Amino acid sequence: MIYILYLLGVFLPAFTLVGVVLAYINRADAPDWLYSHYRFQIRTFWLSILLFFIGSILLIIVIGQLVLLFWFVWAMVRIIKGLTLLSRDEAHPNPDTYLFT
Repeated sequence: MIYILYLLGVFLPAFTLVGVVLAYINRADAPDWLYSHYRFQIRTFWLSILLFFIGSILLIIVIGQLVLLFWFVWAMVRIIKGLTLLSRDEAHPNPDTYLFT
């Protein structure tokens, strides 16, 4: 469900905030395989905030558009890969990665 909220959150950021709050709440009682997804989702949120903030500031110069494009593609790939693993009931192989898996 959190991955779906993140997908919606790309267009309506409030959904992303709800998603990260749910991830923080649910991770304590989660089995290990699910805990890895919560950790990945929380990291995705904070890294997305950082990339979006940097891209927004850099919009003053043209490179900001490239940073925001990178952020969008990066976020979509992370969300879709995480959702795919979750749908197969598999733990995320590397929830601490900055990339995708």
